[in-house]
Parts: sequence; C-alpha cells; structure tokens
Amino acid sequence: MKKIAAYTVLLFLTANTDVFSQKTINKDNFTSLVQKEEGDLNQDKKNDRIMVEMDLKDETRPLRLQIFLSQPDKKLQLVVSSTKIIESQYPVNKNGKHNGNVIPDFFIEEGKLKMLTDIKDRKSTYEFRLKQNNFELIKISRVLWDGKDTTFETEIDLIAKTKIEYEQVTGSDKLLNKKKKLIKVNALPKIQDLSFSDLEQY
Repeated sequence: MKKIAAYTVLLFLTANTDVFSQKTINKDNFTSLVQKEEGDLNQDKKNDRIMVEMDLKDETRPLRLQIFLSQPDKKLQLVVSSTKIIESQYPVNKNGKHNGNVIPDFFIEEGKLKMLTDIKDRKSTYEFRLKQNNFELIKISRVLWDGKDTTFETEIDLIAKTKIEYEQVTGSDKLLNKKKKLIKVNALPKIQDLSFSDLEQY
C-alpha cells in the first residue's frame, strides 16, 4: 500500500513538472524579431534597447515588448516586458482573422520613448518618460484624416491634465473648432500596466 501511495505521489509530481516545463517553454517562444531600436533613455550616454518580438508557435501571433537599460557595468538590464500593450495579430475574438492594423512602431527621441500606432486610419503617438525604472505615459497625440482636406487632431497632456481637440485644413496653419478641457488623472499609467485597449480609451 505504501508503495502504491509513493508511486502516486511521484506520478503527480512528474505530471506537475511537465506542465511547469511546458509553461516555461511557452514563455520563450517569442523568437521572431519584429523591431530592434537603440538609443539613450536613461541619460547615461550609453545605448539602451527596445525589442519587439513575435511568438510564431501561437496561432494568435502575440507580440512582446521588452526594454533594456544600460547599467554602470555596461551590461543591459531588462526593466520592462509586456505582452499586453501590442494586440495579437490574430486575436481570439476575431476568430482567426487578422486584426487589420499594422504592428506599432517604437523609437527614442530626446530621451523619451515613443510608440506609434495606426488603428482604423487613426494615427496615434504615445510618449513615455523614464522615472525610477518605470516608463510613465505623459502625452498622447492623434490625427484622423477625413480622406479629403481636413484632419481631426487631439493632444492629451497627462501631466497638465488637459485634452485639446481641433480641426485643420491641409495647407493652413489655422486651427478650427478648437476645444480644451481638463481631464482626470489620478496617476501616470506605467507602460507595463497598459494594454492596447487601455490606450484606445484615452
């Protein structure tokens, strides 16, 4: 009886180990490099790195954003890893269909991390600042073209807590129907906490 009990425990542990191993392997399936960007984010005059990778084994084709910051020993340290901020290429709710959008583009400009998206012909730029190893969302800019000669633009400043909307005719510097309002911001969102759907809500 003791032998049977011991065997049962051993079998249970082995099964759990297999499941854990499988989960570990799945986490490392982001093997297809989509984008690699380098620049100075932490103001130490050394290159930091942004990586966007895709999991080709998962039929939804999820994407992972990783940000590495340079350290005093000249090595790169992973400070952000997110699979939420970029929508999968073939989301479950689309039943095998492509999401219809291009993969966001990331770049570094004047020490700030910027993310560009193009969703349903609306181009958005999200700007993040580095603070205590966290990338906080501070600004959002959006442009939607009517297909003729007018663009509808939005500027959101999460630090100033303002949202400005206006229209602009091609070739003119004049801003039409400009509206400014205050928005409620309790805390600046961190990039690792944001999903692609969160960004669309602003």
